[in-house]
Amino acid sequence: MNEQNKYEIIKKLVDTNGNKKRAATRLGCTVRTINRLIIKYKEQGKKGFVHGNRGRLPASTVPLDIKNKIISLYINDFSDANFTHFCEIVESDIGMKISDTTLNNWMRAEDVLSPKARRKTKKALKKKLKERMNDTASEKVRNEIKESIIILDEQDAHPRRPSIKVCIGEMIQMNASSFHWIEGEVWHLHVAIDDADGKVVGAYFDRQETLKGYYEVLYQILINHGIPAMFYTDIRTVFEYKRKDKPSDAEDTFTQFSYACHNLGIEIKTTSVPQAKGRVERLNQTLQSRLPVELRHAHITNIEEANVFLNSYIKNTIISSLYALIVPNRYMRSNHLWRKSIVLLQYFQLEPLIVATALDSRVNSIFL
Repeated sequence: MNEQNKYEIIKKLVDTNGNKKRAATRLGCTVRTINRLIIKYKEQGKKGFVHGNRGRLPASTVPLDIKNKIISLYINDFSDANFTHFCEIVESDIGMKISDTTLNNWMRAEDVLSPKARRKTKKALKKKLKERMNDTASEKVRNEIKESIIILDEQDAHPRRPSIKVCIGEMIQMNASSFHWIEGEVWHLHVAIDDADGKVVGAYFDRQETLKGYYEVLYQILINHGIPAMFYTDIRTVFEYKRKDKPSDAEDTFTQFSYACHNLGIEIKTTSVPQAKGRVERLNQTLQSRLPVELRHAHITNIEEANVFLNSYIKNTIISSLYALIVPNRYMRSNHLWRKSIVLLQYFQLEPLIVATALDSRVNSIFL
């Protein structure tokens, strides 16, 4: 009920000594409440009808100076980070815990979207900017709005459509992505992710997509988890090789990596279709969004430091939960296909030597 309307009804009731039941019906309350309002009117007048919370900020309100500091920090230093990631940075650096929804509302007011904003959100902002551009007469403002619209058109985002395997270790999707992980340098990040639970099981930086990089990822998998059932990868000569002049080569012609997997009982399946291994492609996109910010935030300047940081980064509980499935697969049987093993990896004249002794009866070999 409007405060002014309530005040006028009670004032008229007191001045004319009117009917309390009729006033109670109009205000939608009891006669007892009408009596309390009459007392409040006689003691405080119109002031007594003003709500006590008027003009007061909620207890959860972020102070204006801190809000402006956070907005400025995002726009100037972390504009390539998504909102959830930036909220984690704010909590660790400033000690202020804010939700991604709150940050989203602040940024919407500044016409700033997350790098991971969906097409519908971008379309709504573009419509808003075009309306503002039509309403303004300033050529400078119009040019600024045009630049913002061009930036929105250049951005792209893809929804996540994972394919779920039943058992942990049943299929490991593996890939490498080249990116400017630090300013001025392009590295290749070799990553592996379990298709069943979305857990990142291995990651390694190298200057090119190399056999060494995939061996390092395989080493991390064997040491930390065990022997998986299958790798699902791109079609690369690292994984399979067929000579053009001899298309009828025997099926047991292996590359170094495939021979290692063969002796460990790991199947290798390759594909040239990115959508077939969507989980690792989505992981690459997420890491390209988050890792450059984290590397810059940790003052990483070379690839050796980056690999040390990467080892702890993928084991972080917050990071791991980003890629894990939101709804657990009720049919997933933990450790069903991981066969525990003891592995030693050495490099001699750039040729990898793996000495694997596995608990599985099928695996007991030494190979180059």
